[in-house]
Amino acid sequence: MPNDTINCAEPANPRHIAIIMDGNGRWAQKRLLPRAFGHQAGVKAVKKIVEYCAEQKVEVLSLFAFSSENWRRPEEEVSLLMSLFMATLQREINNLDRNNIRLRFIGDRSAFPSPLQKKMAEGESQTETNDALTLVVAINYGGHWDICQASQKVLDKIMSGQLDSTKISEQLINQHLSTTDLPDPDLFIRTGGEQRVSNFMLWQLAYTEMYFTPTLWPDFNQKALAEAIKSFKSRQRRFGHTGEQILNKSVTL
Repeated sequence: MPNDTINCAEPANPRHIAIIMDGNGRWAQKRLLPRAFGHQAGVKAVKKIVEYCAEQKVEVLSLFAFSSENWRRPEEEVSLLMSLFMATLQREINNLDRNNIRLRFIGDRSAFPSPLQKKMAEGESQTETNDALTLVVAINYGGHWDICQASQKVLDKIMSGQLDSTKISEQLINQHLSTTDLPDPDLFIRTGGEQRVSNFMLWQLAYTEMYFTPTLWPDFNQKALAEAIKSFKSRQRRFGHTGEQILNKSVTL
C-alpha cells in the first residue's frame, strides 16, 4: 500500500504506469501480414509512449515485454522476439540516454543468450544516473516468480541468521521484490481487449487503477494514453478509506 498523503485538491498524473502491450500478432493478422510485422510495429508504438510519458513527467513506465509463459509460443516467434529485442537495444540505448531516460530490466534474465544479457546490463549501466523517466522492461518476468524470488531471499537471510522469522512483514517482502526502489503502479493498462493481468506485478498491483482498451498495441498512441490518464484522474482512490474521508481532508496512509 502507498505511504503517501492523498491530496484531493487537484488530480495528478500517475507516477507509475504499467502496461501489458497486447495485440501485435492480431494487428498483423488483420492486415494479412506475418506476426513479425506486428511486433515491429509494436516497437514503434513503444517509442511514442515512452516519449509521451517523459513529456508528461511520469516517473516510471513499466512495459511487459516477455512473460515467463511466453516461452510456450512457437519457437520461430520466440527466436524472432529475441532478435528484435537485441536489435532494438542496440539501436535505442543511446537515444534513451540522450533523453535522460533510465533503462531498467526486471525478470529472470539467466534464460537469455549471453550477448543479450550483456547488452541489457550495458543499457542499465549507461543510463543508471538518468532521472527524467525510468523505463522498466519486464522480460522473462512473472508475478509468481517475483514473489517466489523475494521469499527465497528472505528465507536465505533467516537460514543464515541475518533475520528473525518473526520479523517477516509485507514491508519486508516488498523490499526484496524486483521493483523495491520504485513506487507501485498507479495505473495499469492492457491493450488488445483482454481483461486480465496475466501474472504481471501481482503484488504491486494491489491498489492500482485498471484500464482495459480494445485498441491493439501498435495502434495505441499518445492520444490513447491521454484518454487512459484522463480516466485515471477522474477516479477516487480510497485505499481502504471512505469517500467522505478522502473528500473532506488529506489522509496520511
